Amino acid sequence: MKLKPIDITLAAVFAALMAIGANLTSLLVIGSVPITLQTFFSVLAGLVLGSRLGAISMTVYALIGLAGAPVFAQFSGGMGMIMKPTFGFILSFILVAYVTGKVVEKSASKRRFVIAALVGMAINYIAGTHWMYMALVTWLDAPEGFSYGMAWAWMMPPLPKDIILSVCAGLFAPRLLRTFSKTTTTFNKSAA
Repeated sequence: MKLKPIDITLAAVFAALMAIGANLTSLLVIGSVPITLQTFFSVLAGLVLGSRLGAISMTVYALIGLAGAPVFAQFSGGMGMIMKPTFGFILSFILVAYVTGKVVEKSASKRRFVIAALVGMAINYIAGTHWMYMALVTWLDAPEGFSYGMAWAWMMPPLPKDIILSVCAGLFAPRLLRTFSKTTTTFNKSAA
């Protein structure tokens, strides 16, 4: 797999957008979940960059954070993040970008973009919430009375925001692709 300079640049741009999205609103925390814009940017990475490059960009983001750069929510980073209850969300961003990209690579209608975005958001919630529950009951001290239902209850406040932003990503991505296709041959013009 050979990456062109434009591919490397776009992957870096989306890794940077994830770092920004992680910290714009992350001072608000519900349960142990910071409220961020990361789901939006991981979905958008898959929609715009495709499955392969979108997953690469999210992998770069995760590796930068694990190397110690403060790019995760609440300006955190380092290998210790693996043990945090929210690390499952970070891992899920790679899968979100990949699956979202795969869905639109098969058919690139506007409806398909919105469906792909919502599927990506669902993957993020399912993988992240399961990791959080497992972390809290296995190696961290879960709050008194903590249950699987409580883990999902913590995810309800950011859900409307993420649904709206995922739909927006699905509607915005085709326009962004059309803009990119005018400036480079890297993007599939039939997807725009």
